[in-house]
Amino acid sequence: MTKIRKIAVTVEETHAEAGRSIDPPTRKAVAVAVIENPFAGRYVEDLTPLMETGAELGALLGRRCVQALGIDPAQAESYGKSAMVGENGELEHAAAILHPKLGAPLRAEVEKGAALVPSSKKMGSPGQVLDVPLGHKDAAYVRSHFDGIEVQLNDAPRANEIMVAVAVTDSGRPLPRVGGLTADQAEGKDGLR
Repeated sequence: MTKIRKIAVTVEETHAEAGRSIDPPTRKAVAVAVIENPFAGRYVEDLTPLMETGAELGALLGRRCVQALGIDPAQAESYGKSAMVGENGELEHAAAILHPKLGAPLRAEVEKGAALVPSSKKMGSPGQVLDVPLGHKDAAYVRSHFDGIEVQLNDAPRANEIMVAVAVTDSGRPLPRVGGLTADQAEGKDGLR
């Protein structure tokens, strides 16, 4: 079982941009878990426990985002994931959480999710900003959903911790106008279009 010290959930709503009203507002939710890094300060070959943690957090944090937005899972439009490892950890610890197993449980929480989940990882210290990239959940070529959200906790990650974030939106960027495939044109069969 993952040792969680803290969970934080934030919803960002944009009601106006460039002097124009956004109706309905674009909304992004980000859920963050601050967990103990069981491998802090030492090299370990087998990172399976962190991979299992990724599966657990993909479901938990994805569900928290959907609940915070107050939407049905099928109404989620984009998602992303990110992790920041404290100074006694390695980037590979973040990779173990994010890549092998976090995606499938997150996809279950947002229904479908044919596209790869955009991700980032970094090493950091308490109060440092963690960027969570976003992309359309079913079609990576939907440009209106290329976005991101920042999360910051004043006391995390500590040296022996990992801060793990999942973000979900109910829309794309406000006032998108760079062309390309639109969300309503996306088929979501191959994760690209």
